[in-house]
Amino acid sequence: MPNERLVWTDALLPGYRPSGEPFITAVISLQPDGKGTRYTATAIHRDEATRKNHEEMGFFDGWGMVADQLAEHLKTI
Repeated sequence: MPNERLVWTDALLPGYRPSGEPFITAVISLQPDGKGTRYTATAIHRDEATRKNHEEMGFFDGWGMVADQLAEHLKTI
């Protein structure tokens, strides 16, 4: 959805062939919210073990950190 949603996955290989061991499908949504924009990141994993592995890699905190960094950068332009 232009200017609203970005979705990507490793569940599909080239030619839309299924991946043998997909890791994540990610959804980034951007919605108007007052004078700003609501940023929502959703990570969908194939199972609980994969979700836990992703969290242990630092991505859970990392997504919020990146959003904060982007907000700070936007204030400078």
